This record gives sequence, C-alpha cells and structure tokens, in this order.
Amino acid sequence: MSATAGQAADQRDLAERLGIKPGHVVQEIGYDDDCDEQLRDSVAAGEDVELVDEDYDDVVDGVLLWWRDEDGDLVDALVDAKTPLAEPSEIGEAAPTAGLSQTSTVSAGKNWSATRLVAPKARR
Repeated sequence: MSATAGQAADQRDLAERLGIKPGHVVQEIGYDDDCDEQLRDSVAAGEDVELVDEDYDDVVDGVLLWWRDEDGDLVDALVDAKTPLAEPSEIGEAAPTAGLSQTSTVSAGKNWSATRLVAPKARR
C-alpha cells in the first residue's frame, strides 16, 4: 500500500470512529485557522458526506464543534450544537446538563480529541 493510500485509509478510519457514515450531513461550528485540517479532510472525504458551515439551517446528522476555552460557556455550546467537541473531562460534566450522553472519546488529531455525544433514545 502506498503512503497516499495509507493516509486515505487512516482518514476514513478517523471519520468512521467518530460515527460518520456515508450520506451524512455534518455541520462544522467554530472553524478557524487553528483547526485540524486532517480531521476536516477525513470528515469531508467520506462517501457522499456533506460538510456544511454553521449557517446551515437544515437537519444534520452530526456536528463538528471546534471549542476553545475562550469560546465561552461549554454547556451553552453543547445545547446549541447538541453533539461532539474538544475537552473530554469538561464534556463529561457538561453533557448531562445539555441533555446528552457521552459514548466515546478518540484522538482526532495532533491537538484535538473528539467526543461522541448522543441524545437519549426518546429524544432522537
């Protein structure tokens, strides 16, 4: 396998670990120049996956939320986004307040981790 083919497989694996499936629409919130481009590429490279910006106003299958300590209140961000973001220790505390359950956390890049959060089955 070539380095390029190996990198493509790694990117798909990362998106799959985040629960992103073919045909998903993923909304990206909080994008800036410090975001991990490899993670973004991984999400966007999925089969028929559409990565949309924070102005998108239709139903989405997931949210890629780039959150930083200086971005304000994490609970507010979770309530607004209703899905994953960056700091696992704070997420575990904030998610239940936002009505979400933490299912997994994975390394999503050099300086980023990703946490998968889901709404209770009755709310989905």
